[in-house]
Amino acid sequence: MTLERFLAKYSIYENNRGMEFIMKKETKLINAGRKKQWTRGVVNPPVERASTVVFNSVKEMKHATANKTNQVLFYGRRGTSTSFAFCDAMTDLEGGAGCALYPSGTAAITNAILAFVKTGDHILMVDTAYEPTRDYCDKILAKLNIETTYYDPLIGKGIESLIKPNTRVVFLESPGSITMEIQDLPAIAEVAHRHGCIVMLDNTWSAGVNFQPFDYGVDVSIQAATKYIVGHSDVMLGTATATEEHWPQLRESSYIMGQCTSPDDLYLAMRGIRTLSVRLQQHETSALKIADWLASRSEVETILHPALPSCPGHEEFKRDFTGANGLFSFVLNKGNNEALTALLDGMEHFKMGYSWGGFESLILGISNVNKMRTVTNWPYKFPLIRLHVGLENVDDLIADLEQGFARFNDVLKQES
Repeated sequence: MTLERFLAKYSIYENNRGMEFIMKKETKLINAGRKKQWTRGVVNPPVERASTVVFNSVKEMKHATANKTNQVLFYGRRGTSTSFAFCDAMTDLEGGAGCALYPSGTAAITNAILAFVKTGDHILMVDTAYEPTRDYCDKILAKLNIETTYYDPLIGKGIESLIKPNTRVVFLESPGSITMEIQDLPAIAEVAHRHGCIVMLDNTWSAGVNFQPFDYGVDVSIQAATKYIVGHSDVMLGTATATEEHWPQLRESSYIMGQCTSPDDLYLAMRGIRTLSVRLQQHETSALKIADWLASRSEVETILHPALPSCPGHEEFKRDFTGANGLFSFVLNKGNNEALTALLDGMEHFKMGYSWGGFESLILGISNVNKMRTVTNWPYKFPLIRLHVGLENVDDLIADLEQGFARFNDVLKQES
């Protein structure tokens, strides 16, 4: 076992008595964020709602002011014990020196980038990024005279040719939204750091469990905690965790921009962390079984699941990741919009929706992948289908897909 994989599986943890010991990943998730100062004698850190914090003396107020960045109660926007506990849990999970909180994953991405760029800067953005991330670059950063260059997710160390003297941030998303390419993150990070660039990663797919960002050169790891962290499709939440070098700038920029989150939402997210490991394992097991079934279907051209050899970047996945989840895509080898609509409209268990990471199964049909990128060419002619495989019985999900393919084929027969 490599050192990176050992650290991903085990953690050195300090308990409430100051004793350090090694624990496995599953146990870490149960204990994360449960310091005695946050739990106060109960199992879960309680919900603490506050805007104003009052002090009993000038000395007490001065102490809070001097330590407002050190998890001391100062003002509601700086956080309460509920948010301090959740931030501790996220740094326990991903590593890093500190975690900033945002009301959505998109807010986490946009504010993390903004914390480190200024007018006249240049950033490199992966061409397969989450669509709102691309919109932010094209519609907001462009107005601030911050230039974005999109790059092929499989570029690896070749990214050096795109770095300019004013390049400030290199942004990765691995795997890529929709098409699931895995990036060679260590190679990109090495080049980026050599040129003084900050490396940011959208780490939502791994949930901070199956990929340890700071072991591979990431400076700021971002998640839409809305997805697997919360796990129940009922909270909007974003996180950005940073190295010791970059944490103060991220923290203060986020505070100045007014970013804060509801303690009630954080309580639900903390509860989600407790079952994160078992949920991810079940998502992964069911998704791989469905991917194997799809491989036998005559309608399927290819399967884009990072754990399978058919997915671009599979070798990097095997090297860097410790597991997968329920999100993957596959490409059809025939069809049109009418047939795709028939497949989607009649699904019983796979619901149509734009998110993923909850307990439920979801499905999206996409016919315009090339319109979602600018520098890489999508080589397939027919529609792509993205699945999020939930926690339902996998046989029921396969039966649902089988009936969907029957509707799909019926439309094509009628048109022939």
